[in-house]
Amino acid sequence: MGGSAPRRDHHLPAETTSFVDRRGELTQGRELLARARLVTLTGPGGVGKTRLAARIATRVQRAFPDGVRLVHLSGVHDPALVPLAVADALGLHDRSAQPPLDALVEQVRDRRLLLVVDNCEHLAGACARLAAALLHGTEGVRILATSRHRLGLTEEHLMEVRPLPVPDPDGDLSAAQGYPALTLFADRAAAVVPGFRLTPANRASVARLCHRLDGLPLAIELAAVRMRVLDVDQLLDRLDDRYRFLTTGSPAALPRHQTLRAAVAWSHDLCTLPEQTVWARLSVLAGSFDLETAEAVCADTRPGGDARTPGKGWPLAIPPAAPPARPARPAAGSGAHDQPAAAPTVLTLLPPAGAGAGGDEVAGPEPAAVGVAGELEVDAVLDGVVDPDALVGEQDARACGAPVAERRGLRRDDVLEAVAGLVDKSVLCRETGPGGVRYRLLDTLRQYGLEQLRRDAGQEEAARRRQRDWMARRAERYERGWFGPGQPETAALLRADRDNLRAALDFSLTAPGEALAGLRLAGTLWFHWHACGASREGLYWLDRALAAAPGPTRERARGLWVAGLLAAATRDFPRGRRHAAEALALARALGDSAEAAHAEYVIGVIRLFGDDLPGALRHFEATVARGPVPGQHLSLVGLDQVELACALGFLGEAERAVEVCEQALRLCERHGEQWVRSYVLRMLALAHTVLGDWPRAQRHACEALRLKLAVHDVIGIALTLDLLASIAARRGAPEDAALLLGGADRVWADIDTGRWGSHTLNSVRRDSEERAVLALGREVFERAHRRGGAFGLRELAGHVLQEPGRPPGAEAADPPPHEDTAVPLTRRETEVARLVAEGLANQQIADRLVIARRTAEGHVERILGKLGFSNRSQIAAWMTAQR
Repeated sequence: MGGSAPRRDHHLPAETTSFVDRRGELTQGRELLARARLVTLTGPGGVGKTRLAARIATRVQRAFPDGVRLVHLSGVHDPALVPLAVADALGLHDRSAQPPLDALVEQVRDRRLLLVVDNCEHLAGACARLAAALLHGTEGVRILATSRHRLGLTEEHLMEVRPLPVPDPDGDLSAAQGYPALTLFADRAAAVVPGFRLTPANRASVARLCHRLDGLPLAIELAAVRMRVLDVDQLLDRLDDRYRFLTTGSPAALPRHQTLRAAVAWSHDLCTLPEQTVWARLSVLAGSFDLETAEAVCADTRPGGDARTPGKGWPLAIPPAAPPARPARPAAGSGAHDQPAAAPTVLTLLPPAGAGAGGDEVAGPEPAAVGVAGELEVDAVLDGVVDPDALVGEQDARACGAPVAERRGLRRDDVLEAVAGLVDKSVLCRETGPGGVRYRLLDTLRQYGLEQLRRDAGQEEAARRRQRDWMARRAERYERGWFGPGQPETAALLRADRDNLRAALDFSLTAPGEALAGLRLAGTLWFHWHACGASREGLYWLDRALAAAPGPTRERARGLWVAGLLAAATRDFPRGRRHAAEALALARALGDSAEAAHAEYVIGVIRLFGDDLPGALRHFEATVARGPVPGQHLSLVGLDQVELACALGFLGEAERAVEVCEQALRLCERHGEQWVRSYVLRMLALAHTVLGDWPRAQRHACEALRLKLAVHDVIGIALTLDLLASIAARRGAPEDAALLLGGADRVWADIDTGRWGSHTLNSVRRDSEERAVLALGREVFERAHRRGGAFGLRELAGHVLQEPGRPPGAEAADPPPHEDTAVPLTRRETEVARLVAEGLANQQIADRLVIARRTAEGHVERILGKLGFSNRSQIAAWMTAQR
């Protein structure tokens, strides 16, 4: 059974722009975290809560030996997924049958770590339950949350994040550079106007602009990017026009919310029509996305086709909530214009040549004509924002035989240009991700875009359906290519798209008539749920989808066996058997031999991991003898052979197991596949262990470990480490066995400390420990075991792979590790070790290195664990020997 997870980095994100001084808030945040376990940064949208939280976490991260992890919740909208998102951020792979929150608490119970939980306001109840469970169930976990509102727990300490200070525009500005708001504007303006800086000539205007924006960082950044085409005074004039209009609305709106909305709406007004449309349509995307996804959701084009004539759900531009204020005109009777004002010119975008009412068109209500008081102004044409060749008056449009409201749709290259424009205007954030460049809408800007999209009935639903259809096509493509090269890349891409996959599934399971499509998508992602460490979430979506689409369909047959496989992964064997049996019966009734074969695989796996080895052997002997059936996924063909070899190996029929593995290896090698191949190699190692061929067993196990590292198959790594420990214990290397068991136990702690309750797995582990303890004695065993447990995953794997066959006793003869060996001390740990050798106590070390005493204590503890020592004098002696 699989369980890989793509390589991930949930540490704090790298900063791509300068951080404007918030020295007071940073100090206050550090002090609060020193005395409280739950600190919530509150404040309005756009005030800088996320950036400040990340910077505070960076400052305190050395105080948390088990790390700092950032949990993004902006793309999560289902409260049930909050514990899963946190577990995912921590790299946990729980396969128990416990509720997700209980499992999370159990796995971090003994850890000292900081969780930065970002954007809690839309999931306040779920975040409060999460925080309460962690605070009451652990001692070393602290939480730094960001939210527009408090979570409401008695243990919560609040820290209000205020806008940046702004000087009085009419006061003394000689020290203007000392105000963070002005510094932020100057920094961002210099990015678009090289050489821009605060001067005596412009600082009053900059101060007035920042004062008008209430010192809100997001509003200031949005205004600063307009310096590309306007100077500061023009910015201020135009913003004042927009602000006066927007703040004539509800008097209940808070001033800072009005200010931010004014800045966002003004940025929206200054976008071209295609940019406004793309902004609105992109608002249905969750988390980050790539250009291909943006084109699929935003373009009025089918892949490889021409632009559609837009109909229902296909607007070109979304009008602002109301027109921006126009420059004042001379009053009637003033002598300038005594005649009545002419009616505003109505402008219409014509469709491209040849775009008529063809088969690709979608019928729908005609959008309103565009006029000066609407979404397109004559000024936009004069300013070069819109191509004048695409515009005609109402009478000209009718003369041409085109409907007044007809407009040409967005082509894929239009979307590219619009995305580039939105990046330039700081509406979209550009970031690097799997596969290249990705983009992200800040939450405040996404909400504004969604408001615009919802102004026309049916637009949001149409955009969400396009997003779902695109994610379904992408998932199908990934599934077809899964048994082949590029598995690590596919796993990473799916992980990057996880928020959009969730959005697509949620739309399908909440919109009327879409449930079958949701079940199809959830079933297509079987390899992601099973092979990429997402079994809990996959089971959650499949449970919902199966309940929503109960009809006897192929989609249901697949959904049932996938749900059975994932249930078995959580040790819920009765549920797994029930689902798999129902899937098999339905597939046979539908005449679908491929889905029947898939269901049979699940039935056999449950027998194998339920310790019914004879039953599993008979089952997989039959399926492997039958061979592949048309439509069966090759991954499951290979896994049939893996499970047969596993049963043979555990039953002592090693030579037959080797034959089966060699057959499976040929299949994998023909397709350049890695994930199944790593399991085949592990089975080969197991078979050669039974045969007593330790060199071959060691070689195959190490090769399996290398492949599992390549796809970051955490469960496979744990299983392989168990096997390597068994090989070491049996070949007479007890210290290696103890160290490997320590590392394996640490990896299993992120999965299931009970090794799924499997009698077979636990008996192998128990045998390895008994052999090592008998050879070493309990004290030496425990020391080596602690040393292995102190390794990181890649440190441990590097140690194994660099020293594949050390002779018995070599561990004791080797010099203790240092920063140049396979068991590295970090640079900071080496500094601490030197100070220990000088005779300094922990407080003295903390004073010398300007760190907290607890941080120093944590370093000393980790040094002792890595070196296998029990006291400070051993560290001192070791450091002396290194010199």
